[in-house]
Order: sequence, then C-alpha cells, then structure tokens
Amino acid sequence: MVGDMFAPPRWAALLATPLVTLGVAIGPADAAAAHQPSITPAVTRAALDPALVAGRGAGVAFAEQEAERAVTTGVVLSPDRTAYTLASEASGRSAVTLDPGEYVEFTLPKAANAITVRYSLPDAPAGGGITAPLSVGTPGGTRTMTLTSQFSWLYNQYPFSNDPQAGLLHPDWWITECACVPAATEPAPVISKPFRPAHFYDEQRLLLGRTYRAGDKIRLTARQAPTTIDLLDSELVGAPKVDLGGVNVLLFGADPTGRRDAAPAIEKAIAFAKKIHRAVYLPPGVFQVNRHLVVDDVTITGAGNWYTKVKGHEVALDPPAADGSVHTGVGFYGKDAAQGGSRNVHLADFAIEGDVRERIDTDQVNAIGGAMSDSSISGLYLQHTKVGLWFDGPMSNVKVLGNVIVDQIADGLNFHTGVTGSLARDNFVRNTGDDALAMWAEKTTNSGNTFDRNTVQTPTLANGIAIYGGTDTTVSGNLVADPIREGSGIHAGSRFGAEPFAGYLRIADNTTVRAGTFDLNWKIGLGAIWFFALDKSINADIQVTGDHFLDSTYNAIMLVSDWAVKDQYSITGAHFKDIRVDGTGTSVVSARAAGGATFENVDARNVGAVGVNNCGSFHFTPSGSEFTLSDLGGNDGGWLSPFAPNVITCDDRPPVVAPPAPSAW
Repeated sequence: MVGDMFAPPRWAALLATPLVTLGVAIGPADAAAAHQPSITPAVTRAALDPALVAGRGAGVAFAEQEAERAVTTGVVLSPDRTAYTLASEASGRSAVTLDPGEYVEFTLPKAANAITVRYSLPDAPAGGGITAPLSVGTPGGTRTMTLTSQFSWLYNQYPFSNDPQAGLLHPDWWITECACVPAATEPAPVISKPFRPAHFYDEQRLLLGRTYRAGDKIRLTARQAPTTIDLLDSELVGAPKVDLGGVNVLLFGADPTGRRDAAPAIEKAIAFAKKIHRAVYLPPGVFQVNRHLVVDDVTITGAGNWYTKVKGHEVALDPPAADGSVHTGVGFYGKDAAQGGSRNVHLADFAIEGDVRERIDTDQVNAIGGAMSDSSISGLYLQHTKVGLWFDGPMSNVKVLGNVIVDQIADGLNFHTGVTGSLARDNFVRNTGDDALAMWAEKTTNSGNTFDRNTVQTPTLANGIAIYGGTDTTVSGNLVADPIREGSGIHAGSRFGAEPFAGYLRIADNTTVRAGTFDLNWKIGLGAIWFFALDKSINADIQVTGDHFLDSTYNAIMLVSDWAVKDQYSITGAHFKDIRVDGTGTSVVSARAAGGATFENVDARNVGAVGVNNCGSFHFTPSGSEFTLSDLGGNDGGWLSPFAPNVITCDDRPPVVAPPAPSAW
C-alpha cells in the first residue's frame, strides 16, 4: 500500500532501536534468578495453549516451545508489536537474547532426535551477515551448529536493500517516520541509519544422532556473538525412505556430497524415468543444482526432507533472461503456460534450499515455479528462495500438501493468474517476506481454489493469507499468527489489477492470533481480517463463518476503501456469523467504506474501545454512515446494538487497550 489514505494527524516517529542491542546487560547468575519458569516449558501452537487453536492449522510432526518460557540466563525481550524490533518479529512477540556464555534450556516434551532452532544474529556493520557457533548441549554430549545472518537483515524501502548504510531507495516517497513528501527540488529527508531494519530471523535444523526421551534437556549456548533464540521445534524423524523401484539419480552420476553440479545427472535420470514410466528417486545426500530443472509428466521423490537436500547457489545471468530475470538458482519448474504448461508432475519428500539474499522482483528464483496442472507437491522443505511456490497459470488441479516453507524473501505460495480447482492444505509457513499464502487473479481470474488447514507464522511484510480477486474461493481451517506490518492476518483485496471477486468467498473456521497490525502508511490499525476495495467494488457473496480472532492488536474486522475512490467503490454482500472475538486493542469492526454487512452470533469480549468504528465514506450525513451494519441477532457482548444500523462513530485512533491473553471461551 502506498499513499496517505486519509491525511491523518502526524504521529511520532516509530523507528525502534535497529540492532541487537536490546535490553540491559544481565550476568548469567542474575538472569537465571530472574527467569526460572516454575513449570516445565509448555508446548505451544502459535505461542498459545494448543487447546485454544484445536482443529485449526497444519498438522505438524514437531513440538513448538517458546524460548521466553524456557529456563535461561539471557535477557527475555519485552513483548512488542512495533515494526523493526526483534521482539515484534518473534513468535508470540518475545524471544531471548543470549550474550556469549549464556544459555536457554528446553525440556523435551516427547521423544525427539531432531531440532529446529529459530534465531537471529546481528548483521555485519556493512551488511552481508556474520556466522557464529551455537552449542547444543544434550544428555549425550555437545554439538555445534554454525548459525548465520547472511539470509537475514533487510533495510530501507520496498523492495529493500542489504546495505544498512544505504540512503533512501525512493527519495520521492512519503516517509512515515518524518511525515513528509519531499518536493523534487528539495533534498531528501534526513533518516536515521540503518533505516527500517527487518527480516531478522532465520532457522536451522539439526539431526541429533540419537533419540532423546521426554524430560531430557536441550541447552542452547551462545559462544561468540549475541544470539537471539525465538523457539525450538523438536521432532522424532523416521528412517530415510527407500524407493527400490525408482530410478536412482546416483546411477546417472549425481554427486550426493554437494561438491559437484548434479543437475545434468538428475535431468538424465528424469528422461530415463519417463521412458520406462518409473519415478525418479533422490537418495539421502546433498545435490547441488544451480538452475531450474524443468519437469513434466514425472514423479520425483526423496528419502524425506531431513535426508535429501537439493541445494544451490544463486547465479548471475549475463545477459538477463527474456522474462527479466538477472539471476537463476535452484528450482523445479513446470513449463511456461504459454507453452502449454506441464502436467502430471509429482514432487515429494525432499528439501530445496536456495541462496537468495536480496529481493529482485523480476528474478525467477523460486523453489517451485511455472505451470503444473494435475500435479502434487508434498512433504517438501523449502528455504532461502525468493518464493517457495509461485505458480503462473493458466493451470488447474494442483495440490500443495504438507510442506514446510520458511525463510523466504517474498511470498510463501502464490496461485497467480488463471489457477483453477487447486488446493493448498496442511502446509506450515514461517518467516516470509511478503504474503505467506496468496491467490492473485491478475489478468485472468482464479476459480475454485482452496487454502485449508495451513499454519502461517510471522510474515514480516503483508498478510498471512491474501486473496486478490477470483471466483468461488475457500479459506478454511487455517491458523495465522503474528503478522508484522503493512498487512494482517486474512485479507481480501480488490487491488494489484486483480479480476473482480465473483461467485462466493468463504472464509470459515480460521483463527488469527495477535493480528490487526498498525499500517505504517495510513497510520491506523488494520483488522485481523480486512477487506479493501481499491481497484473496484467488492460485491461477491462473502461468508465469514466460525472464525476466531484472538488478541487483535487493533481491530478484529475491517472493511475499507481508499480516500481517492471512496465515492466510487463499496463493499457489500459480506456476512459474518458464529464469530468469536477474544481481545481487541480497539474495535470489533472498523468500517471506512460505503456498503454494508450482516452480523449474526458474533460474540466479543475484552474490547479495547467502542465496538464499532464507523466512518462510512466520510460524508457524515444527517441520516448516518454510508456503511450499514445489520444486526441479525445473537451478537453477545454488547458491542453491536448501540451502533446498528449506521451510527457514525468515527475515531481511528482511540487509545489502544491491550487485552488479556486469550482463554477458553
């Protein structure tokens, strides 16, 4: 989003302390005395008691434990939801910073032989990241993980910079922190550097070499650099999968050590497998691939994403490719839709690990790309690419099932332009640099697609789930937690040139946690779920049913248009039923558009301000707001009735009242 939507009063600068010099120095003994949990650290989901989100989100093999709930001699970061801070980008909005020699210790809740550590290291003074060891103490001894911040730390304005000392990328843009739009003849505004640091965290996995029991301790100790630990995921990984009937890439010369380029050998294996109608098998190992492998009518399986890794370097292209890419990198791509796309592609049970450290929107450096109809992607682990899966249609019937997508520079998954009859289910997505899960009906409509029972955590920009236009769309059973800035939990937007919403949009049985972010351009709080009519009206049949909005930082529900088009576009046909709102910093509903919505059995508690903020389209007519809220009954908590059907209560910036932690209803 760009532009000053409603020319609001100027607020103070929001930029927080930019580097990892947070908190005060606490010695190991003092810190340990200050933070000794009285009970065994709890297993959480999205930093909540799992009972509060039961039935929502992906089914995952690991147990999540938050560092701030573990025993530590480090500094527990105070909870924060302000952009550009380590705490705000952490799961649950808190983490633990360790100086060298300090530790955080977790108690395993069940048997495990593998861990994932989500962490942050400082950047190098000139950018580019550093590396530092982390000791992993177990009952069987101590191992070392070599952590890096080479894939973290972005700065400045979109599409961001890796240079902490860079000047403004767009000197003519309105700068929120100084509340100005510099004229072309004036010097650029003075900004503090590094400007808008973000994308602090990364994660790393480790097989422990043996199985440890429930109750055993895992101690993480910083050794050379301040190290912030967000959480530990522990898991019992099964034995490697073996496909004796598959075409083994080793037979064609693929190097499983990662030292030599394996792409030609894998391509030969694919060609042979297609001739004899067999699957391709990637055994345990690291296979170096530094370009796209084009796949069509083939099944490729690995030994499991902990054991089989397809890993590559980003490679500069000279000259650039016809599509505008200036780099290539590891990826499995269907043929371009203009060439008919690919069909019958099935990829399963391996990891794709890239080397993308900067955002260049023209680059095709995604883990999965192209067009793939009648295909499936399952059991993959995708890390350090630009986008985990970016599909360019027209294409149909792709199933994205049970994948882990982490540490992306941009989106996690995008069904883009003309994707139909497709499904993303049971995926776990964490630390994306843009929308985690998106459907974007640009130029050609999407139709009949579903996002179901996925988990999204800590997208550092934009939304957890975003639907940009399309027909007959379902978003159901998802869990979305901790969006950071310029977006929120679930979003439906008529924007970015998308085709209009048509048919139905069903948003059912989802849970958002600590959503409802502060928009840095508009300087107002968004809704945990929000609808935005920017390019055209939204008038499809919108059914929001059975959703839970927990601990929303600002509003739970928002319906908004842009000031420049507020008299052209409206939002109608939205129906909210059987909703639970447990905690808002401000309102249950914020309406900043013409139109209307119905509400039935929408129960709310712990509401920070008035139940409804209704500005309509800002004409403030004697007959009331241009947005109508129809009370269909059963709306408990007293939040709606005083304001229905169209009482004007326009106050975008009431004092925020932090709600208590969510609890059983």
